[in-house]
Amino acid sequence: MKWLLIIVAVLLVLGLVAYIAMAIQSQKTPDGLGLQQGQLRPCPDSPNCVCSEEHSQSSEIHAIAPVKVADRGWKKMKDIITEQGGVIERDDGLYLHATFTTPVFRYVDDVELRLDEENGLIHIRSASRIGRSDFGVNRSRVERLVQ
Repeated sequence: MKWLLIIVAVLLVLGLVAYIAMAIQSQKTPDGLGLQQGQLRPCPDSPNCVCSEEHSQSSEIHAIAPVKVADRGWKKMKDIITEQGGVIERDDGLYLHATFTTPVFRYVDDVELRLDEENGLIHIRSASRIGRSDFGVNRSRVERLVQ
């Protein structure tokens, strides 16, 4: 019984160390942020990302609708991001990068917006920096931004 408790305690400590290491790793800004050939980057294979660009619409996991400019303007989207706890890192009027940090382990997620004036849309991409699953946090975040 004593050994079982020791093994469980060691596993818990190792799990906590792994979560802390991932949180530290998530503080590093990923390479490749920004527009690529005039669009937001495609999502990786992992399910912790959503994107409204055309290249992501064939995947149920990653697809999400863009925002109509008539419904939400650029300034309004910026206001909503900051109201919901986001920090705007870059905004040039056509591209915006913001970060959201989880309360407990301080994991950082990136939210990117691209203004498509020609079609009257604001495209959105929200992705976790590390890990594989986000328990639907990025999709939920984008849905809250749009509402």
